[in-house]
Order: sequence, then structure tokens, then C-alpha cells
Amino acid sequence: MVVSAWERWQMTRYNAYRWRDELSLIKKIALVMGMAAITGLAAQVRIPLPWTPVPITGQTLAALLAGVLLGRWYGGLSMALYAGLGAAGLAWFSGWSGGMGHLAGPTGGYIVGFILAALFLGYAINKYPKARSLPAMLGLILFADFVLIYVPGLLQLHLWLNLVMGQTTSFYQVLGMGLFPFVVGDLIKVITAAGIAWLIIPRPVESS
Repeated sequence: MVVSAWERWQMTRYNAYRWRDELSLIKKIALVMGMAAITGLAAQVRIPLPWTPVPITGQTLAALLAGVLLGRWYGGLSMALYAGLGAAGLAWFSGWSGGMGHLAGPTGGYIVGFILAALFLGYAINKYPKARSLPAMLGLILFADFVLIYVPGLLQLHLWLNLVMGQTTSFYQVLGMGLFPFVVGDLIKVITAAGIAWLIIPRPVESS
């Protein structure tokens, strides 16, 4: 029987996905630590903006891929490890910074959102094979980014501006500082993450 290149690629993806699930606990923890470290490196891709304390960074793409690549619990654990070790002082937050003050600062809500996004994506993609089509994954990743990451991010930014900095800011002003400048970049990250997910995650075999 002749096997097409597409069928061989499907089998390769299936074997890689199965290999991930069959890893020992030690190796899974190593993957968790590796993904947390990748997120820390991505955080150093940083473009400050003069009108907001929230910079453009590469963290979001790493957080979205964590759930896709590692699944619900280990993807979420990798982001929790990133947040926890950073809060404990490991300098891998944006700008090679660390400490609880950073997590409690204007961008801390986004970091909490990374955990929520990874948990959600890992659960949805693993639980529902039909969610592995490109349109479905694009929708899931859009929701994870613009709802699960941005909602806690904007809430904490608003609280920080009003309670810590003493600035009376409107909802629209918070959006102008914490959402609007990042929409185009995040759409690129979402499309990139969906494309990577579609390439590496096997789809269920259709019955004839």
C-alpha cells in the first residue's frame, strides 16, 4: 500500500503527540521547566511604549503555545512556574526583572492570564478532537488571548493606576493603555500559534 506524504506526516504527528503523553513524570517536569524558560526568554523581546507601563513582549505567544504543546495541566503548570519563580525573584519577567512587586504591578494580571489561557487551550484541544481544525483552533486561541489574558490584565492595570498611582482613569483610557496598542501584534501571535497548532496536532481520523 502506497502511503502519501500527508498520511506519513499525520502519523508522525500522532506518534509525537502520543510520545508526549507517555513521557515519565520527570521528563514531563523537564518540559514544563523548559516551556517556562522559553516564556522567560520571550519576555525579553520587549518594546516599551511611552504612554503605558505595559510593553510589547513575546510572552503571549509562548503562553498560548504552552497549552497547545503540553496539554491542560502541564501547560498550565509551566505558566504557573513562570509566574511563581518570577515572583520569588528569578529575573525572567520582562526586562530581566523579578520579584513579587512585578507580579503585583501593572502587568501582573496578564501573567495570571497566561495560566488561564494555557489551562483552557490544553483542555479544549485535548478533550475535543473536532476543535483541532484550523478555524476552531483559531477561535479558541483568539478567545484565550483576548478574554482569558486581557480581562485579568486590564482589571489589574486599572486597579494599579487608580489605587497605586492615584490616577483616575476611565475604562476607555485603560483600553488605550492595555489593549488597543497590542491588537495587531496579538492577532499575528494568535495566527502564528494557530498555524503551529494545526501543523503539529493530529486530527481525528474521519470514518468512511
